[in-house]
Amino acid sequence: MNNRSKTLGLLALVAIPLAGCGGPGPSLMPDSGRLAGQRPGHFKESEAIKIAKELPVHGVDVSKYQGDVDWMAVANGGVNFAYIKATEGGDRLDPKFFRNWHGAKAAGLPRGAYHFVYWCRPWHENMSWFEQNVPREPDALPPVLDVEATPTSTTCPRRLEKEPTLREIKSMLGEMERFYGKKPIIYTTVDFYEAMFSDGELSDYPMWIRSTKHHPTVRYGSRPWYFWQYQSDAWVHGIPTRVDRNAFYGDEKEWRNWLQNNTFTAAR
Repeated sequence: MNNRSKTLGLLALVAIPLAGCGGPGPSLMPDSGRLAGQRPGHFKESEAIKIAKELPVHGVDVSKYQGDVDWMAVANGGVNFAYIKATEGGDRLDPKFFRNWHGAKAAGLPRGAYHFVYWCRPWHENMSWFEQNVPREPDALPPVLDVEATPTSTTCPRRLEKEPTLREIKSMLGEMERFYGKKPIIYTTVDFYEAMFSDGELSDYPMWIRSTKHHPTVRYGSRPWYFWQYQSDAWVHGIPTRVDRNAFYGDEKEWRNWLQNNTFTAAR
C-alpha cells in the first residue's frame, strides 16, 4: 500500500453518507417490476441500476432527510427491507429514528439500524451511544457500522491513519456483535474502501458497498458483498424525498434463509 492509501487525511475525499439529503418530490404509486416508484420522465438509468434490476431483493436506507415515511405504503410498494439511521458519534440521535424504527416494524418490513462513526470520539463512546438508543430485538436485521471519511468536517480534523483506524473499527464491530448477538455489517464508500479494506482487511465481516454507476467489481474487485447501494436518487412510494436503493446479493430463498440465520454465501 502507498501513502495515499494509508492516510485518508491527505485525500480530497467527498463523503456521501447513507440516506443523504434529497430534494422534495412526489410519492408515486408503484409501477410494474421490481423497482417500483421511479419518477417517469426525470430519471436516467445507470449501468448499476440496469444490473441491479436482475436481483430480486431490494431495500432502502433512510434518515431524517426522508421526512415522515409512510411505512405501510413502502412495504406495499415492493420494498423488502430498510436500514434506518440511528446514531452518530457519541451524542447525536437521528430525530426520525424511533418513528422509523417502530413504523417499519408495524408495516411488517424487516429493518435494521446503522451508526455513523464520528472519528473524534473514542470508539467505545460511539458504541455506547448506539447501544443506548437501538433496541436489542431478535427480529431486527444485523446492525451496521457506517465508516466513511469526513474531510470537510469542521469539528473533526483528525487524520485517519490506516492501522489505528482499522483497530478502532474492529473494536466497534466486536462490541456490536457482543451486544446484539449478530455479526454486524460494514457500510463503506469507494474511497474509504480503497484506503482501508482493499487488501482484504476485516474480510470476515459482511460488507455493504456503494456503487451508483457500475457493477461493484469495477471498484471493489472480488471483495464479497452482502448489500449493494446502487442508487441515491430513487423515488419510492411512501417516501416524500429521493432515497437510496439497495440490493441484497442472493435470491428470494437465500434472503429468507438470511433473515432466519444471518448467513448466506456472499457475492464475489
